[in-house]
Amino acid sequence: MSDQTIGILHPGAMGVTVASAARAAGHEVLWASDGRSSATQSRAKEAGLRDVGNLEQLVRESDVILSVCPPASAVTVANEVLRCGFRGTFVDANAVAPETARSIDRTVGGAAVSFVDGGIVGPPAHRQGTTRLYLSGERAAQVGSLFEGSVLGTVVVNAVPGSASVLKMCYAAYTKGTAALLIAIRGLAAAEGVESALLGEWALSQPDLEKRSEVTARATAPRAWRFVGEMQEIASTFEARGLPGDFHTGAAKIYGALSRFKDCEEPPSLASILRALAGDGAS
Repeated sequence: MSDQTIGILHPGAMGVTVASAARAAGHEVLWASDGRSSATQSRAKEAGLRDVGNLEQLVRESDVILSVCPPASAVTVANEVLRCGFRGTFVDANAVAPETARSIDRTVGGAAVSFVDGGIVGPPAHRQGTTRLYLSGERAAQVGSLFEGSVLGTVVVNAVPGSASVLKMCYAAYTKGTAALLIAIRGLAAAEGVESALLGEWALSQPDLEKRSEVTARATAPRAWRFVGEMQEIASTFEARGLPGDFHTGAAKIYGALSRFKDCEEPPSLASILRALAGDGAS
């Protein structure tokens, strides 16, 4: 695509780096500060995004709108954009089940909006080669071109909306699913008083697991609240194909137990995380 005006909903820790990548590729990026937190406002200002105040003005000025929000809000955000009369290209880059993506496609398609399904794999895009935006839909290639030359890589899966979301679900089913399992195992061992014995066995047979479990728990806890909805979307994706979703429903509960650490400035101690898993109100 030639230079486009892009609206970002919303510039959180991940979204702001997607917005920055689009700016680095030569596009103007807008955002709407109405109702946003001071932390979000600071991120957007630092990234050089132009604040247009409210969603109505953002829709009015944008050729492309990128939705990067918690999965539970994806459908609501899409509907809000439509109610404002958007007629450009809408990119849902959220961690949602393919059926959720397809339901958004059916909604926006009825309003003569071009829909592109997206799934982000990797951490916030600060360095080349770390983060990829997978895309599917008829205009996937055009959306991918918005990020040419930036640190955000793009991969077109196919022209079928929902395919990029399936890929995201499969990837996160392993990475975040196994992280939840490892944290839960460490919590169980601590609760039952066999943690030192387990660590001793790991030292003999799985020498990387002690450090991996602690690093995973401490790095994940401040972001765990974001993963609850994602695990539920993954469970729905498995169940839609006749596969059990129970494991990822359980993972959602693990992350829910860690939601008390939401956006804490310093990673919590492993001991406080294990107490949270055990239902101890102290942190």
